[in-house]
Amino acid sequence: MSENLSAIFYLISGVLFILALRGLSSPATSRKGNLFGILGMLIAISVTFLSTGNFSTGLIYVLIFLLIGGLIGAFIAYKIPMTAMPELVAGFHSLVGLAAVFVAISAFLEPEAFNLGSPGDIKISSLIEMSIGAAIGAITFSGSVIAFLKLRGIMSGAPIIFKGQHYINLLLGLSIIVLIFYLCKTQSDSIFWRIIEISFLLGLLLIIPIGGADMPVVISMLNSYSGWAAAGIGFTLENTALIITGALVGSSGAILSYIMCKGMNRSFFNVILGGFGATGQPSLSKEKDHKNVKSGNAEDAAFLMKNASSVIIVPGYGMAVAQAQHALREMVDVLKKNGITVKYAVHPVAGRMPGHMNVLLAEANVPYDEVFELDEINNDFANTDVAFIIGANDVTNPAAKVDPQSPIYGMPVLDVEKCKSVLFVKRSLSPGYAGVDNELFYRDNTLMLFADAKKMTEEIVKNLN
Repeated sequence: MSENLSAIFYLISGVLFILALRGLSSPATSRKGNLFGILGMLIAISVTFLSTGNFSTGLIYVLIFLLIGGLIGAFIAYKIPMTAMPELVAGFHSLVGLAAVFVAISAFLEPEAFNLGSPGDIKISSLIEMSIGAAIGAITFSGSVIAFLKLRGIMSGAPIIFKGQHYINLLLGLSIIVLIFYLCKTQSDSIFWRIIEISFLLGLLLIIPIGGADMPVVISMLNSYSGWAAAGIGFTLENTALIITGALVGSSGAILSYIMCKGMNRSFFNVILGGFGATGQPSLSKEKDHKNVKSGNAEDAAFLMKNASSVIIVPGYGMAVAQAQHALREMVDVLKKNGITVKYAVHPVAGRMPGHMNVLLAEANVPYDEVFELDEINNDFANTDVAFIIGANDVTNPAAKVDPQSPIYGMPVLDVEKCKSVLFVKRSLSPGYAGVDNELFYRDNTLMLFADAKKMTEEIVKNLN
């Protein structure tokens, strides 16, 4: 395939990737967006193979491993439950970063194969591109592994902080820049390997001080890193598709991270720099054991909702764990048949990744026009009879508005406490992912429903009927 024809098809794949991102911006068009993305990637891969001229033995091996990897990815995606989607995304990000590192290593060791020069005489621009791509890829890999371990519960979600941590991160970042400069002068193998090693360490140190409450932002940020790593390698290989795709993923991930930081009242640059300003372990309320909690059952909840004129549903990670979205949809259908107005309130960081709740509700065929974001619905709580919180915790905690000592202070939360009655479905009084005790549990207008979210919702449906 000629270079001009390859460039045209790469451009077409780039346009399809842009359409994919546009489609993924809304649950209503997300399926179409995914199809555009699949088609764009299929074109990009096909053009890359056809551009090589002939299918040598090496390319046959590549095709075999591509098929094996694709089958493994499809199997994992098919089997993975929605509750594990955040750690799956973190795991996939790590593989993108590692792939960028491997490509950079190949280009550095065998530059002739990539038309970059010869060992010890590689083009300076190519050295800079592959070094930056390898560094960002290594940071993405090790950072994503830590994010995966935290999300999976293998590693504590609490921030890991030590004295002088941020100065060490700064020193490592400056060391990478200096080493890239000397690599361009000497083209030394040892310097290239030092860049990769320091980058792996920096990725680890950047993510360990970030606590569980900020983990959705971390997922988005690592997504951005993986895109920039791919773009850097794209420049090295002079591959238009990689450059376009990497730039799209990198920029969209950065924009999403900024939007989420704004929604959580977090500093975008602080999160990028590794949780700068984190204050260690969040403190639980010392008076917790002495506070009164009103608990009820499904019959109590059904009675309150039957006699309400309006109900707002607030889904959270607990709903995802219990897979209660279908039972919740059934409960809402019964309420609507009784003439009760029902809306869904979704916080931007509910769950463990952006859009987690939206996907689950879409899976249960909840109409998109019934789902509202925080800014759209927060004023409605004061005029609502019942708030039904199913598994959400940190995103409903009033401490974020009144307690300057709280790790989530300043984070915009849903004003559920302003409803006449609050029904809170939860297994226990344990804190949320941020490790902060929720003051809402102890409010006079709160009724705790201690049970599995799915079982409790199914019992409520029986009582409503």
